[in-house]
Amino acid sequence: MLENKVVVITGASSGIGLLTAQMLSSEGAVPILVARSHQKLAEASNRITGKHEIKGMDVTRDDQVKQTFEEIIQDYGRIDILLNNAGYGKFENAVDMPTEEYERMMEVNYMGTVRCTKAVLPHMLERQSGHIVNIASMAGKIGTAKSSAYTATKHAVLGFSNALRQELRETGITLSTVNPGPIDTPFFDIADPSGGYVSNVKWLMMKPEHVASKIVQLMKTGREELNLPLKAAAAMRLYQLFPRLSDKLTYRMMNKK
Repeated sequence: MLENKVVVITGASSGIGLLTAQMLSSEGAVPILVARSHQKLAEASNRITGKHEIKGMDVTRDDQVKQTFEEIIQDYGRIDILLNNAGYGKFENAVDMPTEEYERMMEVNYMGTVRCTKAVLPHMLERQSGHIVNIASMAGKIGTAKSSAYTATKHAVLGFSNALRQELRETGITLSTVNPGPIDTPFFDIADPSGGYVSNVKWLMMKPEHVASKIVQLMKTGREELNLPLKAAAAMRLYQLFPRLSDKLTYRMMNKK
């Protein structure tokens, strides 16, 4: 089902992006790995045996995004799937987090998603075919202490995705969102350098291979939303029904940062 599909993956030099690229390659797809670091991309390329390509690109740069997507479409004739995976987080109290960090995080996590989506949309609309997969987060649905900057970016990704999904009805384009909880990846090297949060939520932390396999499965089925892990999905639904009550009841349990 994914054989020969051209799949562009941002933030693909490590973690979920790289693992998804490896799995897609084994399925016969053609992953295009995109990230800022050429060195890390070269190292990632050595871990993929099937047909693939690497592209250095900064999702915060309009010119680089435009040029990269134009090159891919010119070289392959199409982009079947876009996986917007690039992003990072930092956990800190709002009063201590510099405004510049809020801006930077929004530029990467949210505007990076917007830029890449807008770069591929005209092409997909012309073909009346395509699949856009946006990696959001459980944080986009449930806010917790010390994550105001990161949570805001993922709320924005979800809002953008949900509205755009309505625009794309009956166009042949599918838009999916993935909302994972904590995953055992290098994400926490920046988000939680002390390791305290990771230690507190180890019981909930998912293996990256599990998440990557679920993303590949979503690409096959066209499912529009995926919440992970399943035991957290129920909590998200409850929170959306009773947000203020949930805040009061779960404050201490959720304050793990």
